[in-house]
Amino acid sequence: MSETIEQRLAGLGVTLPAAAAPAANYVPFMQSGKLLFTAGQLPLKDGKLAVSGKLGRDVDVAAGKEGAKLCAVNILAQAKAALGDLGCIRRIVKITVFVASDPDFTEQHLVANGASDFLVAALGESGKHARSAVGVPSLPLNAAVEVEAVIEIA
Repeated sequence: MSETIEQRLAGLGVTLPAAAAPAANYVPFMQSGKLLFTAGQLPLKDGKLAVSGKLGRDVDVAAGKEGAKLCAVNILAQAKAALGDLGCIRRIVKITVFVASDPDFTEQHLVANGASDFLVAALGESGKHARSAVGVPSLPLNAAVEVEAVIEIA
């Protein structure tokens, strides 16, 4: 019998939080056919922004990676809210990682690894995905990173 996503999360010491409510006029997820799209998720921990500022100025790569991981945890929380059961996830198709960056910062891909590494650890082969890592001048609430996902569901 293979390990469930919930069992993998427990083995990683991760408990999914309640899915964050939208902060403006949008929905936190939308299903179209066999695809689930999440709205951008911030690095929230215990309901509070855990990593803020700009990479290359206020935040180092290690903290940025942790922020991206928190965003990915929150993506799975949204998926659970949408689907009721993480076992409905067939694969992560693509993530887009937005990194609030100082103009000279060029390691967005390393920050994005925080989300990618976590998703593969939590979902195994189904967690491998296509990805974009994009530097941006600012993000909502002064978050250092934001991640959105496209998820194929059963």
